[in-house]
Amino acid sequence: MLIGIISDTHENMQSIDKAVEIFNQRNVELVFHAGDIISPITFSHFDKLNCPIHLVFGNNDGEKQMLKEKYSKRGSIIQNPPLEYNIKEDNKIIKFIIFHEPPLEIYELAKLGKYDYIIYGHTHKKDLKIAGKTTIINPGESGGWLFGEKTVAVVDTKTQKVEFLDL
Repeated sequence: MLIGIISDTHENMQSIDKAVEIFNQRNVELVFHAGDIISPITFSHFDKLNCPIHLVFGNNDGEKQMLKEKYSKRGSIIQNPPLEYNIKEDNKIIKFIIFHEPPLEIYELAKLGKYDYIIYGHTHKKDLKIAGKTTIINPGESGGWLFGEKTVAVVDTKTQKVEFLDL
């Protein structure tokens, strides 16, 4: 299964549109957003995805009730991260946990081996690490406001390949 990962869009509509275009072109089957969506006006852009989207709130998100109302039409949005999500593929359960702000003990959490993927945002910097059987991913900032590098990630759960894509 191909999964799109995005974070820290910070209401950059042009970047959101490009990410949606990439995810749709790649036939991504599910998207995780690791927070800092900002406001409900982003929904009309993410609504063009050809798949569900599951989001967690970030530290800068406002209008949370309206965000919940909008995004519940396309998937889910979790107010108190983390979001735990399981996918069944080839008779195997693949376990995800998604945060906005990474917990201080993220590598210890990974070493427990409870999750196949730990996804986080907040730092606006790409990260890809393997700890035991767990892959830790930060897709970087898609909004591009802090460091100017606008990126998303795509994960192939069959091959376990993670690819960062520029917007």
